[in-house]
Amino acid sequence: MTDFKNAEELMKLCDENSQSISQVMRQRELDQGDTDEDQIQSRMGKVLSIMKESAFTPLKSPVKSMGGLIGGEAKKLETCCEEGRSICGDTLSTAVTYAMAVLEVNASMGIIVAAPTAGSSGVVPGVLLSLQKHCSISDDRLIDGLFNAGAIGYLAMRNATVAGAVGGCQAEVGVAAAMAASAAVELMGGTPRQCLDAASTVLMNMLGLVCDPVGGLVEYPCQNRNAAGVANALVAAQIALSGIRQWISFDQMLAAMYHVGRRIPYELRETALGGCAATPFGCEFCGKR
Repeated sequence: MTDFKNAEELMKLCDENSQSISQVMRQRELDQGDTDEDQIQSRMGKVLSIMKESAFTPLKSPVKSMGGLIGGEAKKLETCCEEGRSICGDTLSTAVTYAMAVLEVNASMGIIVAAPTAGSSGVVPGVLLSLQKHCSISDDRLIDGLFNAGAIGYLAMRNATVAGAVGGCQAEVGVAAAMAASAAVELMGGTPRQCLDAASTVLMNMLGLVCDPVGGLVEYPCQNRNAAGVANALVAAQIALSGIRQWISFDQMLAAMYHVGRRIPYELRETALGGCAATPFGCEFCGKR
């Protein structure tokens, strides 16, 4: 029965069976659950459909968040790109736009896919849907990417945390970006080792990121950090695909992330008592609520 407890075991399965991470994860789902290939493909297809809806809807109909802190940002980004004012390049610009759009849907009580959390739900769809648009990737291949991302998220949940209240935003947007980076590497023809290298690089680059939502709302700075997450994911994927090795393994980086997260002061772990939440603006906003 296919299963793995850490990235080292996942890599061993990939090597022994000459399989990609998505193939190993797909087989694990078949072995661990009472389901068949058609069912898991259909379920992941539904996940992809929800991701697309949440990324595209705010570009047609911007909506204000429940807390009033965000709304319409994705449309502004799209307009900026359409007018030729983007400085980030097509892939990154689109990924940022989609990621911020998903956070608008989440903050207005719409339907999103927690990947791995609601507060970090824009990163994976942002990266994958941008690659689909600019690299002509089919839905079936994108579903492979989601299985790959799922493997990384599973390892993070099993061996560390994805909760901002436990490990800060490095555990939410950081893990989301690691998932997206690994998936991006596989979609662009990289090896399983390169996928894990990219995921490790992301965690390294986002190590120590705090969770400090203004007013305790998953709106601001969460939306901006999802945008930063897609940038981090694409940078890490590019590094890995170029053949640059990551000397600290993904398992080791997960352990380091968890160790750091547990030592972040509680004021900076989703309590809205420090960081951005404790700025004059943050305090004034809370006073008006």
